[in-house]
Amino acid sequence: MVLNFLRPNNLSQKMMRVIFTIYLGVTFVITCMQFATEYLKAQDSILNEVTELEGTVRGPIATSLWQYDRNQVNVLVDGLIKMPIIAGVDIVDKDGATLVSRRAYSSDSEPLAVFDFQSDLFWNLNNERIPLGSLILYSSSEVVLDRVIFGFSLIVITAVIKLSILFWLFIWAFDRYLANPLKELMVQVNDVQLDQSISTRINLSNIEDNELSQLQSHMNSMLSSMETDRRRLLEDEQAKRNWLEEAVAKRTAELQVANEKLKELATRDSLTGALNRGSFFETAQHILVLSRRQKSTASFVLMDLDHFKYINDTYGHFAGDQVLIHFVRTINDLLRESDLIGRVGGEEFALFLPDTDAGAAFQIAEKVRTAISTSRFEVDGVSISYTVSLGIESSSMEDQSVDTLFKRADVKLYGAKDKGRDRVEQ
Repeated sequence: MVLNFLRPNNLSQKMMRVIFTIYLGVTFVITCMQFATEYLKAQDSILNEVTELEGTVRGPIATSLWQYDRNQVNVLVDGLIKMPIIAGVDIVDKDGATLVSRRAYSSDSEPLAVFDFQSDLFWNLNNERIPLGSLILYSSSEVVLDRVIFGFSLIVITAVIKLSILFWLFIWAFDRYLANPLKELMVQVNDVQLDQSISTRINLSNIEDNELSQLQSHMNSMLSSMETDRRRLLEDEQAKRNWLEEAVAKRTAELQVANEKLKELATRDSLTGALNRGSFFETAQHILVLSRRQKSTASFVLMDLDHFKYINDTYGHFAGDQVLIHFVRTINDLLRESDLIGRVGGEEFALFLPDTDAGAAFQIAEKVRTAISTSRFEVDGVSISYTVSLGIESSSMEDQSVDTLFKRADVKLYGAKDKGRDRVEQ
C-alpha cells in the first residue's frame, strides 16, 4: 500500500530509501562485528583447552617414552586424536626425528588454517631433567568455525528478528498514520474548497516542492476540521502506543526466557547434562576460594570409565553415548545439591565436593564405584555392564587452584588404573 502511494521524487519515497539503506547497513555491520568477536573468543577458548589438555597428557606420554612403551604412546595419541578440538598430534625425539605423527583429517580434506601448541617432554632423574623430545598438538580453523557457527547463528537469527520487527512496525505505522491520512486529508480539503467555507490561512516557512506544499494549499480551509481529526488521531495513536508497549513487553519476556535457555546450553554438556569442562572448572574454582576463606576442606574426584573404547567398538557409539548418560544419571542420585559433576573429557568425569574431607570423599567415591559396577542396563536388547576407576585428592589451605587438585587427582586415577581398574585410589 505504501509503495503504491509513494511516487518517484517525493519526500516519502526518499525517507523510505534512506531508512531501508540504514537498516541494511546496520544489520551487516553488526553481523560482521559479532562474527569476528565470536571467532576470536572461540579461538582463545580452544587454545586454552588445548593447553589444559597438553598439561594432562604430557606426563603420561613422557613416562611412556622413558619406558619405551610405544603401545602406550599410541594409545595416548589415539585418545588425543579423538578429542573434538585436536586436528593432529606429533611427537618428536630430542634430535628432531618424528616418532609419531597422526592427523584427524585426510590429505585431501586439509583445513584452511592450522595452529599448534608445542611443549617439551622430559624425565626427572635424580633431580636432573632429561630431555626426551617434544609434543605438538594441532587444532584447526574448522574446529573454531564449528564452535562459532552454532552460537553465532542464534545471535544472527535473534538480531534479524528484532531488526525486522522494528522495521516492519515502522512501515506499518508509516502506512497507517501518515500515507493514508494524508490522502484522505487532501480529499476532504478539496470538498471544503468546493463549499467556499474557508476563513483561515496557514503560512508555513521553508516549504519545498513536496507533499507539504500541497498540504499548505488545502489546510488553510480545514483548521477547525483538522483540530477534530487531530484529537481523534492522538487518541488512536495513544491506544496503538499502549498496544505496542504491551507487545514489546511480552516479546521482551519471551527473549529473556530464550536467553536463559541459551545460557543453560552454554554451560552444560549436550549429551549427559553434566557441566562442561569450562563451566565445571570455573564454578569449582569459586567454591575452592570460598572453602579457603571458611577454612574448610573440599575434595576433587576424577573418574574414568574403564575400557570405554571396547564398549564403543563392540556395541557402537550410540551404546557408548547411552553408557555416558547412564553414568551421570546414576551418580546424580548419590550427590548432594552442593556437589558438582562435570564432563572434562570424552569418558572422563569429575566431582567437586565442598565441605568434604578425604575420608568422606572416599566413601562417596566408593558408593559411586559400587553403584556402577553392580548396575546393568539394556541398549537395543543388549545388556551392558561397565566399571569406573576413581582418583581422589582433597584440598589444603595452600591450594589456590582447582587445576592443582585436578593434576594430583589425575595421578591417583592413573594409579587406580595401574592396579587393575574398578577401584578408588586416594
